[in-house]
Amino acid sequence: MSLALQGTIPANIPLKAVGAFLVLNICAWLVIAISRRRTSNKTRSSSPDLEKPGAKGKPTRPPGEWTPSDFKRPPAAPYPDWDVHSTKPIPYRPFRYGPKYFITMGLRSMKWDEWIELDNHYLKYHGDKARRIKERGSKCCRTAPEAMDAAIELLEELCAYLPERYPSMFTKTPTGITNTVTNETFNITQRPLPEDPMATAARLVQDDLAIMIERPDGEYYLLAGAILLAGFWRLSDKFGMRLSEIHTSGDVPGYKSKLEKGMKNFFTRLRPEDPVLRNNYFIQVDDELAWSPSIGSEDGENVSWNTAEKNRAIEKHFFRSERQSLRRLPRSGGVVFTIRTYFVPIVEIVKEDYVPGRLADAIRSWGDDVGVYKGREKYQDVLLEFLDRKHKEQVEGGLDVEKEEEVRKYPF
Repeated sequence: MSLALQGTIPANIPLKAVGAFLVLNICAWLVIAISRRRTSNKTRSSSPDLEKPGAKGKPTRPPGEWTPSDFKRPPAAPYPDWDVHSTKPIPYRPFRYGPKYFITMGLRSMKWDEWIELDNHYLKYHGDKARRIKERGSKCCRTAPEAMDAAIELLEELCAYLPERYPSMFTKTPTGITNTVTNETFNITQRPLPEDPMATAARLVQDDLAIMIERPDGEYYLLAGAILLAGFWRLSDKFGMRLSEIHTSGDVPGYKSKLEKGMKNFFTRLRPEDPVLRNNYFIQVDDELAWSPSIGSEDGENVSWNTAEKNRAIEKHFFRSERQSLRRLPRSGGVVFTIRTYFVPIVEIVKEDYVPGRLADAIRSWGDDVGVYKGREKYQDVLLEFLDRKHKEQVEGGLDVEKEEEVRKYPF
């Protein structure tokens, strides 16, 4: 997942430094959006002030101590006409026109009904996750003892939410939940649990999951995760890191001077009743959802964009987009990230009106540092030529570029 700069890992970064790629990105966008809310020359969505949810006075609780909140998530309404075989993924296209690239992420408040998105790719994601849990175990799913209560709370939240939102697939039971499509039943009340609660949670949804826990030093640490389809980073490299360490190890531009203080303040003030969403995007030059082999072996010591083949055929280019939610659990106080990845061939998304021209313009707007971070040098020649050609075909076919805002607003 990529949040700080909407991209993949930089070149020449050792794998342990790719620790920036999970929470690095997850959190950087939050703080950057607070400090750099600007408007480009084309369409943009407004971004809520992320300090606003927690701005009703500074918290008085001691660092690392959380008093359970009485907040209860509102019941979710069933997803209209949802079907595991026919409901298509939502076509997020979270890229903006240039000429200048800003690091704001289009943050918005989350409606509780829309916490988890499932679609007709569910069975593939479910199968991929089950295989990786079996093959990689604690490399992908792990919970520290001090995060166990938060992980169990997350699992309980999912077991309550999913039957409400997707009643055609999930049924609540006295001890947990049943997936009527996969014929799986999970008992979440037995102790000890049959597997890590993060692994069980991951089997229920298409998202990757991560939980940050505040320790007495006031810092947030990645202490629970189910990271199975991340593409570019490994949980084992980041597990146990505090947010600032994750960021500095990844050499995030401007982190110390612009991000660190604001990020800490945001996490401290985040309340259970104020969840948020955002989307990001980047380009991948192979077709593997779980792990991108173009940057090296998942079990190798070092990975880098330098290993990627330059200017592969356009059929090898994929648009990878993430929809990320962030919320605080009311009982434990853990901060949960859900990271839902959407993975589409470039040759498919260019069939959509306006997408080729806007994506080409967005890629050209990246500064040199962002371009390196996103690996642009490895694919820009082939990709931009293709996008320009498809945009020209659309315009010659009668597409009115001036009417895009009326037809398709960011981030869709």
